[in-house]
Amino acid sequence: MTEKMRRHFLKAKDAEALLDMASEKLKIGLKELFKTRANVEVVQTEFAEIYLINNKPVLAKVGEKVFPTLIFDEFLASAPRVRVDMGAIPHVCNGANVMAPGIRRFEGDFREGDFVLIVDDRHGKSLALGEAVYDADKAKKTTHGVVVENVHYVGDKVWNFLKKV
Repeated sequence: MTEKMRRHFLKAKDAEALLDMASEKLKIGLKELFKTRANVEVVQTEFAEIYLINNKPVLAKVGEKVFPTLIFDEFLASAPRVRVDMGAIPHVCNGANVMAPGIRRFEGDFREGDFVLIVDDRHGKSLALGEAVYDADKAKKTTHGVVVENVHYVGDKVWNFLKKV
């Protein structure tokens, strides 16, 4: 089965708008991070749009949701973390949301809707990227239900595509 994909560069105005929107959501200055003029290329697949910034797959878009990829190291280094117990790993890596009972601890501060990195408690390896359902203070007090909605995880279509790029 062959994958259909189309590649093209964004116009400077569109690239700047994308970087501004993503910078605000990620709370990281993408223009400053990529210092020189950022060349933004879009790879359109059947399941997502992957944004390559200076040839590095930094962002992805599925539907209307734009999110950082799990190989965007500069974001991952500064992202707040949610450490999950070993029993939660197979579920998170199959796309399940992060439930309160599986959380060991939180690292860093975040607000409702912010992206957080989900890591395993033993080794600290990145498992997924999710959107916080609550602010950090409320999330820490939550004892049941969904705390983080899974957006992108190791083994999903975007991850598998990135391994090929």
